[in-house]
Amino acid sequence: MSEWLPETPRTLAFPTAAYVTLAGADWLASASPHPDEMHALWATRPAAPSVLPCGTAFDVINAPALFGRRMVDRLWSDGPGSGPVAAHRGRILLFAAPGTAQRLPALLGWEEWATAVPPLLCHGSGDAVTVPPLHPCRGAAETSPANDLFLAAEEPSAPAGSRWLVAPDVRDPWLPGPDVLLWACVRAARSVAGPEQETAAQHPVSALTRG
Repeated sequence: MSEWLPETPRTLAFPTAAYVTLAGADWLASASPHPDEMHALWATRPAAPSVLPCGTAFDVINAPALFGRRMVDRLWSDGPGSGPVAAHRGRILLFAAPGTAQRLPALLGWEEWATAVPPLLCHGSGDAVTVPPLHPCRGAAETSPANDLFLAAEEPSAPAGSRWLVAPDVRDPWLPGPDVLLWACVRAARSVAGPEQETAAQHPVSALTRG
């Protein structure tokens, strides 16, 4: 594994879970002030998206599809993996540790490659996000989450969809914090610039974090 992070919380093999487990549903519901109501909603409308507040169980970093795909690719190929990831309306939603939405923009402001990072929407305390249905819609194409991620990135003009690419499957999933996502942003930005800059990007997260 990479030496920049002492612990790898999940396997580096790209996950294949495309639907939320019961434990994952418990975690999602914990974000709501009324978790029992969320479970009741999902029981009656399992194929419908729902809205959950950010800032308690998770924050969400909302990236353009292609750049978000590059971030997730970096997290799984060279880093610790990711938390849950969803595709929604042509964008990638990366679920992150609470507080990340406030801290990540400040860290990016100190990073020399910040201008190469497309605008990110950082959803934290006081915000809410639409999360995909717990299970794939009936009749949806039978593709792997990794392939879905590729399609979401390569076809941003496709009809708006909402689906899990890395579905929550435990009650306490590991979530990347601002340092890890800063590292992924920089690696993704430098990968666009060319191989020589990408090689220069291979340094510890701590070196990217200022202040």
